[in-house]
Amino acid sequence: MRAILIVNPYATSTTAVRREVITRALASELDLDVVQTRYRGHACHAAEGAAREGYGLVLTLGGDGTVNEVVNGMLRARPDSPALPGAPVLAALPGGSANVFTRALGLPADPVDATGQILAAMSAGRIATISLGLAGDRYFCCNAGLGIDAEVVRVVEGLRARGRAASAGLYVRTAVRQFYAVTNRREPALTMARDGAPALDGLFLAIVSNASPWTYLGQRPVRVSPASGFDTGLDLFALRKLGTFRVLNAVRQMLTRPGGPAGRHVVTLHDQPALGFRAGRPVAFQVDGEYVGEREHVMLRSIPNALRVLV
Repeated sequence: MRAILIVNPYATSTTAVRREVITRALASELDLDVVQTRYRGHACHAAEGAAREGYGLVLTLGGDGTVNEVVNGMLRARPDSPALPGAPVLAALPGGSANVFTRALGLPADPVDATGQILAAMSAGRIATISLGLAGDRYFCCNAGLGIDAEVVRVVEGLRARGRAASAGLYVRTAVRQFYAVTNRREPALTMARDGAPALDGLFLAIVSNASPWTYLGQRPVRVSPASGFDTGLDLFALRKLGTFRVLNAVRQMLTRPGGPAGRHVVTLHDQPALGFRAGRPVAFQVDGEYVGEREHVMLRSIPNALRVLV
């Protein structure tokens, strides 16, 4: 099979030696080309070109941001038939700090072990068809967020650009600093609308999930919408209050409660085809852990049967 491996050489949890081991293992079974990304958007362009040129398999070795770019490139090339026979199949290998997408698919956290599972899945023909989310014109695999989670992503991206390594500790410290020193916790900005129901206003943050967990704190899953999955629509978790006690209680429930957060100021929805948001002021927005700017309105839709993946 003709395949392309798109590698982020700056991904957090891989080394040059491990990348070489993985590449050799894949090349022993595939007609493999390798592209190392050099700039933001490079993975998207490489994946789009591979889909147009008839590659049967697109592999990634990087974090959730690399996966997101590749998925958008693949679907940009074949917007009318992304999951039909003849379209390339995605195989994602973990290489970032969280690797939410690969873990949600059931792949091992170690990229070498995950490579072995992908090769076995290829031999056995284990291909799943999954749904994706669509935020405006950008697809997302796992989640999109408006509010403080996107603000934290924005700050961490700036720190990483200055040479700081991504880690769970960096995200936690940044979240605490953002919560107490920067985020507007007095005036909610968001209103959410959906067909057939009254609008929900007075929201401080909104996380829309296409899969669970939302992220990982080291090896520990953080679940905001535990019922979300690749075979259902979108799930919503939102907060009407950002007081210290309420937020700490919600975080505790994300880490310990099987059903996820609940409470008087928690808003949750399951299996929604579309969710629209408008904001009274520009609000930070992220998709799959990548900051994509500020928004005053955005529509998020569930796209069923959007992508074929090796599992």
